[in-house]
Amino acid sequence: MSDADAPRTANPAELRARAAVLDAADPLDAYTAHFVPGDDLVAYLDGNSLGRPVASVPAALDAFVRAEWAGRLIRGWDELWLTRPRALGDRIGAACLGAASGQTVVADSTTVLIFKLLRAAIADVRAADPARDELVVLADEFPTDRYIVERLAADHDLTVRWVDAPLDAGITPELAAEVAGPRTIVALFSGVAYRSAWWADMAEVTRVVQAAGARVVWDCSHAVGSVPLEFDAWGVDYAVGCSYKYLNGGPGAPAWVYVAERHHASLRNPIPGWLGAAAPFSMTEGYSPAPGVGSLVSGTPPILNMVALAEMVTLIEAAGMPAIREKSIALTSYAIELVDALIPSATVSTPRDPARRGSHLTIDHPNSAVAVQRLWAGGVIPDFRHPSGVRIGLSPLSTSFAEVERGIRALADALS
Repeated sequence: MSDADAPRTANPAELRARAAVLDAADPLDAYTAHFVPGDDLVAYLDGNSLGRPVASVPAALDAFVRAEWAGRLIRGWDELWLTRPRALGDRIGAACLGAASGQTVVADSTTVLIFKLLRAAIADVRAADPARDELVVLADEFPTDRYIVERLAADHDLTVRWVDAPLDAGITPELAAEVAGPRTIVALFSGVAYRSAWWADMAEVTRVVQAAGARVVWDCSHAVGSVPLEFDAWGVDYAVGCSYKYLNGGPGAPAWVYVAERHHASLRNPIPGWLGAAAPFSMTEGYSPAPGVGSLVSGTPPILNMVALAEMVTLIEAAGMPAIREKSIALTSYAIELVDALIPSATVSTPRDPARRGSHLTIDHPNSAVAVQRLWAGGVIPDFRHPSGVRIGLSPLSTSFAEVERGIRALADALS
């Protein structure tokens, strides 16, 4: 958006009129009707934490229960379900990750998959270079990521190298170059930072770490479905991400995991399970892993939970990530302009450069905690992050400009 398009007034009527103009010009505006509206919602500004349900999900779940679950019962495993984690993984890879088939699978939670990838990377890298003894992670990384790194370091007598990044940023190639070296085994970074929405230069950070002889695990929970990813082209080693944010899979939806094909031969699942075996129903003694990324499956795949996820993937396939990204930039740029106009006392702790910004933004204000409580009670739903941050998550396919305007205006009133 140009300066000429920026808000010139805080007049509510003019702000609403401007939002209506933006919605009318939005090529993806019709997609907002593909989501179930909340009964008491005024504005939903938390799509980066939990996406709205796709409107087709109730019918899809009903069809699954009647035709597949009740209709086929145990036969469903042989006929339908055993291949579903890889098939859905391939769809996510093609639509969102820039990943060729055979490298992505839907499996456990994000936490479990991060553990599996880090543990597998530690074993693989140290087998070739036992002197490496450091794990790298940001000091302000998402708590789960930090907890896993700390536990693995303690269990394997390794050292954690903590990386400090500015509050409104995240990992950069320069920071990566400062910490990655001959002792580094693997680095764990977020593609889009959970607090600041900093979208890392993933290709260059990956190159820097790999040049030091180490590997990178990317946590793409806030990136998948909001920014275009090109794992194969960028030379990414490993990646994982949840599916209940911009992939709208619902509470507790399973995560996906990507492993570059070049690592498949040496990939070892630290939690081997029968459905990650080459021949699970042979019940043989001893574990022989399935080929490729399928070996990262451990227990029974959450087939029922994949139904909602598949419905959202269908919408993403139809809209295309380039168009989704374009709207994400427009929504977040508009939100920042509204914050500047209506909440001048707030600090935008998110990159103003859209090339480095995901699809959410954080603003810091001393009244944030109390304001968010008031907003939730009134049907306006942003997110609070300690100590003073309000996160505004704008899922491109389900969010209108009018909703952003209503939400930011209500936030301004609550903060004051």
